[in-house]
Amino acid sequence: MGRGNQAVETPSLAAGMPALEVSGLIHDFGPKRALDDVAFTIEPGDFTVLLGLNGAGKTTLYSLITRLYNNRSGSIKIFGYDVRKQPSRALARIGVVFQQPTLDLDLTVSQNLHYHAALHGMSRREAQSRLEAELARIDLLDRAHDKVRALSGGQRRRVEIARALLHRPKLLLLDEATVGLDIGSRQAIVAHVRKLCREEKLAVLWATHLIDEVSDDDQVIVLHLGRVLASGRVPEVMRKAGASHVREAFTNLIEKAGRP
Repeated sequence: MGRGNQAVETPSLAAGMPALEVSGLIHDFGPKRALDDVAFTIEPGDFTVLLGLNGAGKTTLYSLITRLYNNRSGSIKIFGYDVRKQPSRALARIGVVFQQPTLDLDLTVSQNLHYHAALHGMSRREAQSRLEAELARIDLLDRAHDKVRALSGGQRRRVEIARALLHRPKLLLLDEATVGLDIGSRQAIVAHVRKLCREEKLAVLWATHLIDEVSDDDQVIVLHLGRVLASGRVPEVMRKAGASHVREAFTNLIEKAGRP
C-alpha cells in the first residue's frame, strides 16, 4: 500500500471522534468580520446542510477547513486532528468539491482522476481500480476517455464528486455543488451524496442557499452574516424558530437577525 493510502487510515473513527468539530472560529478580512464565533460538530454518517444566503460566510468557512486560509483563532478538528497543528493528517481525511469547477476541460475524465490520485500517493494500478469503481457508481464509466469539455454540467459535478472520493475520505465538503444545474441534475446529485452517507457512514457538510435541498431528517446549520443562528436537526430548528416548515424557519431566523 502506498504512503498516501496509509495517511488516510482513520483509527480515530473507532473511538467515536466527531468527523468535524469547529469551535470559537473567528475570521476577519481587514475591518470586516466574515465569521464570528462559529461552532458546530458533525458526526460520522451525518448529512449536514450549511444553509445561508450568498455572502453568509459559507465559502470562507470551507477555505478555513481546507487550509486555503489560516485560522488564527478558534479550532478546527477533523477526526480529532487539528488542521493547524496536524494539517497532513487532518486534510488526508477529507474530500472537497468547491463552488468553482476545478476539472481540466481539455483532459479526459480518466486523466483528471489519475492526476488527483497521484497527488495522494496512489499507484497507477490502484488509482485505475478506484476510478473505475467511482465512475461506475455515478454511471459515467463509459465516459472515462471523453474530454471533460464534452460532459454536461451535471456530469462534470458527478465527476468532481468521484474525484473527491478516490482517496476514500470519511468527510466530504461540498460548497454550492448544484449551482447552475437544472432541477433534475440537482436532485440526482443530492440523492447520490445522501446515499453515500447511508451506505458508507460518510460525513457530509453540504453548503447551499437552496432550501429545497434540505430534508426533514437532516442536521442543519443556519449561517448568516458570519454567525450561526441555529443548528440541530430540522425539527429542532423549526421549533426554535416557531415555524411549521424549514423555509419559514429560515425566514424567521434571518428576519430576527436582520438582513445585510
